[in-house]
Amino acid sequence: MLLRERNKKIQEILVGRSRNRVYDPGYPYFITSSVVEGYPLFAIPTATQILLDALLFLQEKRDTKLYAFVIMENHIHMVLQSDELSSKMQAFKSWTARAIIDLFSDNGHYLHLSKLRKAKNPSHADSVHQFWQEGYHPKHIYGDRMMIQKIEYIHQNPVKRGYVDREEDWRYSSARNYLGLDAIIPVTLFEL
Repeated sequence: MLLRERNKKIQEILVGRSRNRVYDPGYPYFITSSVVEGYPLFAIPTATQILLDALLFLQEKRDTKLYAFVIMENHIHMVLQSDELSSKMQAFKSWTARAIIDLFSDNGHYLHLSKLRKAKNPSHADSVHQFWQEGYHPKHIYGDRMMIQKIEYIHQNPVKRGYVDREEDWRYSSARNYLGLDAIIPVTLFEL
């Protein structure tokens, strides 16, 4: 019985880790990252701006193609392509978490900091807070049809949640880029 439980636990660890791997940098990946406990911390515009700045940095300084994105109140969906995407995502999450926690500290958002402290995984001895949920769940995009489906899903996210009637009305999305309208940050357009 003990051996069976041990093997099951090892399998869960290995499967969990393989879900966060990028195997082929020649293809884009659909990625979702969520705030711990689903806290709606991107309802704070200055926290959202940190994500936007990090997305710009990835594109301009880290040779990453950003095809689409949407920032919702507690998560971000993206379609990205890059060599070493796993390490770039790890750096993205680490930097944005540190910057947002510093922002909350500097601006007296003690309730948010308290929630992030309580949500911290006890095995993370090197930090006081945890901002992001573990992993980023990359989904390999194999072809044009799947790419179009993921981009449409991203852009429809705020509409389906009832926040806006039209996808181009959501400020924190690449939908405006695809419609040729003024957008909040640039993206690499995929021909729809």
